[in-house]
Amino acid sequence: MLSHNQLFEREALQQGFDMIGFSRAEELGKEAHYLEAWLKDNMHGEMSWMENHFDKRIDPRKLVPGSKSVVSLLLNYYPKETWNNEEVKVSKYAWGRDYHKVIKKKLKHALANLKAEIGDFDASVFVDSAPIMDRAWAERAGLGWIGKNANLITKKAGSFFFLAEIVTDLSFDYNEKLVKDYCGTCTRCLDACPTQAIESDRKINGSKCISYLTIELKDQIPAEFKGKFESWVFGCDICQDVCPWNRNAKAHSNDEFQAPLSLLKMTQQQWSEMSEEVFYETFKGSPVMRTKWKGLSRNLDFILKA
Repeated sequence: MLSHNQLFEREALQQGFDMIGFSRAEELGKEAHYLEAWLKDNMHGEMSWMENHFDKRIDPRKLVPGSKSVVSLLLNYYPKETWNNEEVKVSKYAWGRDYHKVIKKKLKHALANLKAEIGDFDASVFVDSAPIMDRAWAERAGLGWIGKNANLITKKAGSFFFLAEIVTDLSFDYNEKLVKDYCGTCTRCLDACPTQAIESDRKINGSKCISYLTIELKDQIPAEFKGKFESWVFGCDICQDVCPWNRNAKAHSNDEFQAPLSLLKMTQQQWSEMSEEVFYETFKGSPVMRTKWKGLSRNLDFILKA
């Protein structure tokens, strides 16, 4: 008879996930201290929701009462397509369908199949949608290490992964031996960040990050960042693109993350003249919808107008 670990590993593979790991649900220690200090330094900018539910962020048992384990999963989103427009750039994670919906669907299918085999158990799924420190749990599960750019990095395939969790009352054999930090003395991500958002090892000033400024910030973008976006209009991949470990990145095989040709072929003129109607036609079901038409227009004006 297969163990819980083996059953979950088999199901994760069948659903297309690339890696899976298991951690004991408990209160996070050093990560809690880091988060508290980060918030006190106002590194979260206008993301006031980061201050909410601190106790649940550091302890999944308070997020999901009765839980015993955190199952961490990684899903590759590195594209096989090439983005050819150097005047307007969109982060790779947003080229296809909204990953929240894609991954939650996979997790719900996985749980249904597992319950049919194991019997009923309690479980909640999360995809960047609740107060849970996903990178910390993935690191604890031995899936990789958190790099200087605060992304989870795997030695085998880099960092272009979506992270998801299943918090459950099942128990597992836990592999909680931390992976060695292979960043070493490399500072490529710090050196390459045009807004100097990476202030030091793992310390990201969110209020300076291009991803924050183009997605989370609702007000006007501060003038001090003019000319520093390097054409990014939604998100930013600079710190990942320069990371040596992403030379190992392999293209995903998920059709739902594939970029439509209409998006890849858009010219600078088409971007600058995009109407609200074209915006909704182009980005229906895409993460870019998060900025709404008003937000994307603001970003386009910021990078394209003198």
